[in-house]
Amino acid sequence: MVKPIYLALGAIPIIVALLISVPLLIKNEIPTSAANYTDKIEIEYTKHQLKKISYGVTERIGAQKTEILLIKNDGEMKYSVTEQGYLKPDVRSQLDEAKLDKIKALIKETGFISIPSESFAILDNATDYQKSNVKITLNGRVNQIHWPQQNVTADFIPPIITMVESELDSIMSELGE
Repeated sequence: MVKPIYLALGAIPIIVALLISVPLLIKNEIPTSAANYTDKIEIEYTKHQLKKISYGVTERIGAQKTEILLIKNDGEMKYSVTEQGYLKPDVRSQLDEAKLDKIKALIKETGFISIPSESFAILDNATDYQKSNVKITLNGRVNQIHWPQQNVTADFIPPIITMVESELDSIMSELGE
């Protein structure tokens, strides 16, 4: 028969291991420690709401709305919107340091800067869709990626692209209010 003291002593390392590993396993965010103060980043994110217009024999794709978000290394932001051909006044703001570090870490830790800039083919029957573009300069390395929304392409858009897109979309929505 096992003495209760041995069970208690054997359970202590298991409990400590669970206390350490459970938070690490359930945490789904990239640690901001990946970004450091020497990193230099500049992000230019563009979203186009496109519409295919038919002129009988010919077709043309035109932008209904274009949004441009420019984030500089110091957190300075500029948000521009062009809708139906008319440019609205720019919105300037400052991105807080925690959010900037989060974006830096996301881009740096996931290897976003190393993703090949491939193009995604648009389906022929797509008439009204969104196309996005992000140009990132991280410590002198530049990468630019263009992608449409998932439902107008047969190609697979990597989840890291949609993660960066959702982070930048949330900043745009805050500025557009």
